[in-house]
Amino acid sequence: MVLHVADRLSLEGLQEAICRFLYDQVNPDAEIPGDRIDLCLCPLFQGKVRVFHSAAATFCAPSDQSGVGGMRREIIHATPSWQGGPPHYDCIYVAKGGMDTEGFCSLMVARVRLFFSCVHAGHDYSCALVDWFIPIGDEPDEVMGMWIVVPEVDNDGCRVQSVVSLDSVVRGAHLIGVYGSEFIPVELHFSESLDAFKAYYVNKYIDHHANMLVF
Repeated sequence: MVLHVADRLSLEGLQEAICRFLYDQVNPDAEIPGDRIDLCLCPLFQGKVRVFHSAAATFCAPSDQSGVGGMRREIIHATPSWQGGPPHYDCIYVAKGGMDTEGFCSLMVARVRLFFSCVHAGHDYSCALVDWFIPIGDEPDEVMGMWIVVPEVDNDGCRVQSVVSLDSVVRGAHLIGVYGSEFIPVELHFSESLDAFKAYYVNKYIDHHANMLVF
């Protein structure tokens, strides 16, 4: 059940996020989106969720010489323990949809906390629970040439989470901490890198396709 999964993985907002997601699915033309509507107006979900620790993104990357016709496949992970070690939660690009824009302005950046599927009113939904990042400014950083994003938090300082359809996931994203002028503590573990910094560069140099897609 959803409450059991939420408790087991310490995801307190999972059930509410699913309810708000289902509202958007049931009311695609609603003037007020699910993340702003009163929760009592959202479909109640108390059913089962099937959890997955990874998902495959397949996309066309003509600039990539490998693969047939430029097709590329990458694995995006969201697991509380990677190979018996620390957690592994990857970042992704999510398409905004309905926007006549290109490049980074047509995308959102998020960190996957859970891949899952659920059934509501006879429909099977493949989803991801994500933490959001929001950009600073309207253009990339002048010095580094990369967009800078920060974790989105609510009025209580908690990370803003929501559920998105896997159909809206474009591919994986790579973030680099904005280090500043201070040395990074030697005891900082790599698994903590997406929680240790106040801001992050959206890495356009991770591969050629990311550069073309985002910038």
